[in-house]
Amino acid sequence: MSTLAVALKDEIRRLARKEIKAHTGPTAQAVAQFRREIAKLKRQSREYERRISFLEAQERKRIGNPEPNDSAIEGGRFSPRSVKAQRRRTGLSAADYAKLVGVSGLTIYNWENGKSRPRTEQLASLIAVRGLGKRQAQAKLELLKAADTKASHKPRALRRKAG
Repeated sequence: MSTLAVALKDEIRRLARKEIKAHTGPTAQAVAQFRREIAKLKRQSREYERRISFLEAQERKRIGNPEPNDSAIEGGRFSPRSVKAQRRRTGLSAADYAKLVGVSGLTIYNWENGKSRPRTEQLASLIAVRGLGKRQAQAKLELLKAADTKASHKPRALRRKAG
């Protein structure tokens, strides 16, 4: 009798496994397909992020470094009133305008009040910023701020190496 009970239990177990496999098989296949699709989407996402960061870097270079021609630098004049007028025309604070030029906010105030004059390199960047309109100046400032926030979020070890 015990062999009959064992055989019956084995048969029941076999049939139960067969039924469970029949019911869960399509679900398992769907899960495997979804995992493949998720992995594919993750690869695409990484590729798009890489492309976006490359394009952002190119745009930063393009907008960030307007090249004034040499004749403009040589013939470039500086007056405190013109710096103040340019800053007001773009609608920027002294700190924001300073970021565009690549100096400190205090330097902009000193230039506007006639307490100091820009060096040749600073005059070149000042002349380059002169040609920017209000929207262009805002766009360049946003790119500079984005670059600053990215640099500040790097791990300490990477900041030392980059600097």
